[in-house]
Amino acid sequence: MHCHWIIKVSIMFRKRREEAGFSALVYTRKGRERAGDRHGLISAKAASTWKMKSYQKLPTDIPQPTESHAEEENTDGKPPCLRKLSTWWLGVGLLMMVAVLLSGVTMWMLRQASGSQGGQTPLEKCSAVPEPLRFDCYPERNMVVTKELCESRGCCFIERDQPLGSRSGVPWCFYPPDFPSYTLESLNQTELGMVGLLRRKVKAYYPRDIERLQLSVEFETDTQLHIKIMDSTSPRFEVPLEVPQAKKRAENPVYSLEFSKEPFGLLLRRRASDAVLLNTTVAPLIFADQFLQISTVLPSKFLYGLGEHRNSFLHSLNWSTLTLWARDVPPTESYNLYGAHPFYLLMEEGGAAHGVFLLNSNAIEVALQPAPALTWRTIGGVLDFYIFLGPDPNMVIQQYQQVIGFPAMPPFWGLGFHLCRWGYGTSNETWQIVKAMRNYQIPQDAQWNDIDYMEGYRDFTFDPEKFDTLPQLVEDLHKHGQHYVMILDPGISSTNPPGSYWPYDEGSRRGIFLNTTQGQTLIGQVWPGLTAFPDFSNPDTYQWWLENLNRFHARVPFDGLWIDMNEPSDFKDGSVDGCSPGELDNPPYVPAVLGESLSAKTVCASAKQRASVHYNLHNLYGLMEAKATASALIQIRGKRPLVISRSTFPSQGRYSGHWLGDNRSKWKDMYWSVPGVLSFNLFGIPLVGADICGFSGTTSEELCTRWMQLGAFYPFARNHNTQNEKAQDPVAFSPVARTAMKEVLLTRYALLPFLYTLFHRAHLQGHTVARPLFFEFPQDVITYSIDKQFLWGRSLLVTPVLEPGVDSVIGYFPRGVWYDYYTGSPVNSSGESLKMAAPLDHINLHVREGAILPTQKPGNTSWVSSRNPLRLIAALSQNASAWGDLFWDDGESLDTFERGDYSYLVFNVTQNIFTSSVLHANVEATYITVDVLSVYGVREKPSRVTVNGKENPFSYLDNQVLTVSDLHLNLSQGFSIRWL
Repeated sequence: MHCHWIIKVSIMFRKRREEAGFSALVYTRKGRERAGDRHGLISAKAASTWKMKSYQKLPTDIPQPTESHAEEENTDGKPPCLRKLSTWWLGVGLLMMVAVLLSGVTMWMLRQASGSQGGQTPLEKCSAVPEPLRFDCYPERNMVVTKELCESRGCCFIERDQPLGSRSGVPWCFYPPDFPSYTLESLNQTELGMVGLLRRKVKAYYPRDIERLQLSVEFETDTQLHIKIMDSTSPRFEVPLEVPQAKKRAENPVYSLEFSKEPFGLLLRRRASDAVLLNTTVAPLIFADQFLQISTVLPSKFLYGLGEHRNSFLHSLNWSTLTLWARDVPPTESYNLYGAHPFYLLMEEGGAAHGVFLLNSNAIEVALQPAPALTWRTIGGVLDFYIFLGPDPNMVIQQYQQVIGFPAMPPFWGLGFHLCRWGYGTSNETWQIVKAMRNYQIPQDAQWNDIDYMEGYRDFTFDPEKFDTLPQLVEDLHKHGQHYVMILDPGISSTNPPGSYWPYDEGSRRGIFLNTTQGQTLIGQVWPGLTAFPDFSNPDTYQWWLENLNRFHARVPFDGLWIDMNEPSDFKDGSVDGCSPGELDNPPYVPAVLGESLSAKTVCASAKQRASVHYNLHNLYGLMEAKATASALIQIRGKRPLVISRSTFPSQGRYSGHWLGDNRSKWKDMYWSVPGVLSFNLFGIPLVGADICGFSGTTSEELCTRWMQLGAFYPFARNHNTQNEKAQDPVAFSPVARTAMKEVLLTRYALLPFLYTLFHRAHLQGHTVARPLFFEFPQDVITYSIDKQFLWGRSLLVTPVLEPGVDSVIGYFPRGVWYDYYTGSPVNSSGESLKMAAPLDHINLHVREGAILPTQKPGNTSWVSSRNPLRLIAALSQNASAWGDLFWDDGESLDTFERGDYSYLVFNVTQNIFTSSVLHANVEATYITVDVLSVYGVREKPSRVTVNGKENPFSYLDNQVLTVSDLHLNLSQGFSIRWL
């Protein structure tokens, strides 16, 4: 597209630009403006016995974005063929491919910029657009886009080999380089950045095109930029999310922002590398009342985020579309699922990373294409972008969470093992499972019930016959240091005789339900039959919700809440009376939502809520319910709440965790859970997991054993299945499988101090808990596509078995020393894939060199475990050093860190001395002792070991593991252990 730039440019193209007669302004770091001849370009830079295990080295995979798999039985997550290429050649080859592609893009844009298209016929002009840069001008679905329809929009039409009307592949109808867009008419300095006026001279093809827009740019921090485009004359809906406001302009930003005058566009560069992170001139900006669209090229193909979807962790950019509109549907590839997270993370050439967040709650679709490029489309609100420049991926996620809010600190018991199913049938049957788990001494912290505990599936009730002993069950759980969690759906039964069901009667009296366009209560249908839906955007609903929960808690003293069906789900599309014929329910453009309608399996978009219409608030429903639920739990119990929600939106981590929905008991579903867990850690919701062993369908003993092993390393670990299927709790299986499940849960419980500390870091600083490998090894391109392994924090590598009938597993080990968690045996990797033994009773865990893990003798509940002695594991780096930390409190009180009621310790190893330093102490640390220190990687057998200067017995194994036992050191006091 022709671009008049306000930019700095290199001298080599100056003459050509001067001949073309371009004039513009330059924005410098100090914010001054000056005249000059400028024009912009796209940069071409782009992007044995298992105890003493033997490892078989294998060739390494080439990382590639993975295609989304079809829903077929043979999609089992098996690793692709391995190619014999060194890491260096892999990196060079990949970068060369990207460079070739982007150099073609650059040359084409340079020709457009230099005016070389003059004299071209329309066909020549259209044919000159490279296929990867053809941006869809007719994204509507369910229609055949003909040449006449396309050209009526002023766009290019070139047929391709794919079938007419196909929604994948190169678009037949695409924007020409000179398609009319907005012009930047003015640009002025502000205290925090700049403000500009955009004007469209030629109407676009969607109704109620907005002629004048305001551009706001705020340089919020040196690594954060806020760009907002809105109607300059009339207010529009904006997401009611509290975000921090910048108080001063960034002084030394790591980025430069450049502007194109006509057509309007933005070009964002990273100063250190000169990489172009955003370039919005490649397609026109469209801003109509119900259709907003902006496109950009990307610096690489390594794109993550944009949930909620069932996808590989690394997205495919091969003409795919991701839709964000909360929907009740079992996780299926290509469908819009339960939550909406318009945030992406992108890895750049050289290992830097950046993220982009669109703060918009309307229906969104994101079109990806192999240029690489991306198009945002939304049907309401404003274009409100935050860009985070890291520069490493961990920092990008921290910066994102500084905007949306850091996740809440979960209760310690919330990190234990949870057990549930739909179909226990009675409270006594539920109780029997709890007793059986205790009998076999299998760890369990919480027992859950699904909707079958309710009377007639009505919220705030329990069946007086089948679940008559539920209060006694909960009392028994509490006596054993366990907890109870129950399900709640937002749909409130509306068919009971007046005066017989307080939740509906009182809700109607207070007017807290969603209404139709005529102002009547909107009635849908969910599990109890006809239902009304609480409006959680109404502050009055919070009090009504609290009162309902408080009344029920007096009868059944639950500890946590599971909020389901909160997209919200409605079995009647829209309502029992349908929806209005207006443009909220029938907008000019419908994104690629499942069901082809905004009201498919949910309420009408036109439904009235206190804050706005449901059209604007739909994607926020789960967030608003979670906020009300967490608030109520805090008021009722006076302790940290545990809330698990199905529907989510940015900032949800402040109020709830998430489970990945109604998965199936299939091997591929187990694999899909790993990218799901990793993605939600990007989204600031680290308390996440999938239904272990699968929700629907019948599991097998092998599948459930492997899944329990993987699920023991979900941040949130719950086994759950549906009714009318055989039981899949650990006691339902053979002694061999049951023992394997018990052992892996004991391993999780041993690691709870480490996991709890990771959650503290997430709460305090926005760190991820379950972490992709490339976060720790951003220079290693091979890690970019790995989603069958993951890390806890920076130092514990989990390599699960994800396919049937095998007794080994292939895992990638980034460069460095990795120690077998169980034995301490080292693996010295140059960055390679290894084949490891993986019998059915074993999951491979490795500790990264330089780490110190606090572990604890496991008990059958987190409460019992939390009073047991500690074992510290130090995994020495190649220079014989290590570091770790431990956050410790009572595990349930509110705001312990903020109130200073906690202990925090730092562990170090340097020069053969292990030290424990108490940086902050409270009474909780006085109850705990350190009994064992294991040091992995001690190269020579010590002659003696001293503890606080006194000699102490020790053991040393041939695999270089030093163990010092019977220490009985109080955690609240610092100590040192030295080996000579």
